[in-house]
Amino acid sequence: MNTVTQKMMFRQSLIKYSEKNGVTKAAIKYNVTRQYIYFWKRRYDGTLQSLADRSHKPEHHPNQHSEEEIKLIKDMRRRNPNAGLVVFWVKLRQRGYKRSVTGLYRMLRKLGEPRKTLPNPKYIPKPYEKMYYPGQRVQIDVKYVPAACLVGAAKGKKYYQYTAIDEYTRFRYIAAFDEHSTYSSTAFLDQLIKVFPFEIECVQTDNGAEFTKKFGGSKSDDDKTMFEARLAELGIRHKLIRPYTPRHNGKVERSHRKDNEYFYASHKFYSFEDFKKQLAVHNRKYNNFPMRPLGWKSPREFLNHFLDTGEVIFS
Repeated sequence: MNTVTQKMMFRQSLIKYSEKNGVTKAAIKYNVTRQYIYFWKRRYDGTLQSLADRSHKPEHHPNQHSEEEIKLIKDMRRRNPNAGLVVFWVKLRQRGYKRSVTGLYRMLRKLGEPRKTLPNPKYIPKPYEKMYYPGQRVQIDVKYVPAACLVGAAKGKKYYQYTAIDEYTRFRYIAAFDEHSTYSSTAFLDQLIKVFPFEIECVQTDNGAEFTKKFGGSKSDDDKTMFEARLAELGIRHKLIRPYTPRHNGKVERSHRKDNEYFYASHKFYSFEDFKKQLAVHNRKYNNFPMRPLGWKSPREFLNHFLDTGEVIFS
């Protein structure tokens, strides 16, 4: 659609006045130069559109890509459609291309020759091993208590939450500790044995030094931590997840995220005893809250029903 601007109307009025009264008077009246009037008189063909501004872009540039360079770029892009900018530029330089990488980028945009990005292969997680009875496998992990939650006499100290969750029933036990070590892990294990109303067959942990010496520089497989020795004494199998793969301990990791959202985000602790008491209350709430994976039954309901009848109560 043709557009009429104020400049075009001004120029038409200027030309008509100059034709009637002369170029000099027109230049004085409209406060422009004589050269400006002559320029637009040569351009004017009787239509307003002839007085519109044209592109100031030069038709040629002394440093523009040559036809040979453009052909090389097109040919190379056809053979390397998935190459990134830098890789593509290096390949061109190996064939005599002398331009900068930014110059190549501008030319690729002008030619409409972008990189054709291949889709990343979709990650297909390994199906999670299904449990069939309580105690078949229990995940254990440690959570650092956020420093922002520690106030008063507890400010500046470090507290830890040890967590154990049964994979089958989601029944959980958490305990407060002010030390993060294999001794604390062993003490937590002894508490866990007393609290869980079923035998534990397997314990799964990450590779932290509070659980194992596997990555602690120990050269002997018989050099066990206090925690591992206690597991062996109790006849409980110890399973280590793959290093740097916390999702393999997914149930306990998810419960820690929920702890952040529903507990630590809204609670403050003034002492270790205060933290211990509040954590016990939080654990009771967790075990009595309905869960979707359990057919909207709480972990305690699900566990008690199984212990009484041996039946699964998914809805």
